[in-house]
Amino acid sequence: MEFDLDLNDAALVIVDVQGDFCPGGSLAVRDGDAVVEPANELARHFAAAGRPVYYSKDHHPADHASFTGQGGPWPTHCVVGTPGWEFHPGLDPVPGAVVVYKGYNADRDDYSVFAATLEPDPASPTFGSLLAIAGVRQLYVCGLATDYCVGATAADSLAAGLRTTVITSASRGVDVEPGDSERVLAQLAADGATILD
Repeated sequence: MEFDLDLNDAALVIVDVQGDFCPGGSLAVRDGDAVVEPANELARHFAAAGRPVYYSKDHHPADHASFTGQGGPWPTHCVVGTPGWEFHPGLDPVPGAVVVYKGYNADRDDYSVFAATLEPDPASPTFGSLLAIAGVRQLYVCGLATDYCVGATAADSLAAGLRTTVITSASRGVDVEPGDSERVLAQLAADGATILD
């Protein structure tokens, strides 16, 4: 993969590349595992440049409100401690990377990584505060899924005043309705995000 990225004041966040969102998982994104190697290459590129790399995890209790068994829209997924909660086995977190956790509140669904914290505890430092401490002014976003957690993270990044780029070659969408991912990306672009293959 060739890179021509402005890494000045930049960080990378790799969103929810977990077993349950990849083929064979309970909420599998079509070709979800295709993001693994591009994400690994991006992470190595950022780490080699001394820039921060973050990985997010959906971190659900078994009775999470988003699950169909609780009246929610999604099958049970990313329950803490299950194989589907683990990162895809091919994902290779770079040394010094930070993992943040979201979705641990049973009564609400948190799509954006800006709802994540350093530990699965609302008193723990937020993702946004970690970026501020690191002096990040530009955020590159990729992972799963384009039309949900990736898109929500990019939207919140823009709202936080960060220059925001979504890397589509390292992202895939759920597309419950055909074209959902394209519509999300078009809206992000209209709001000022850069969409990069």
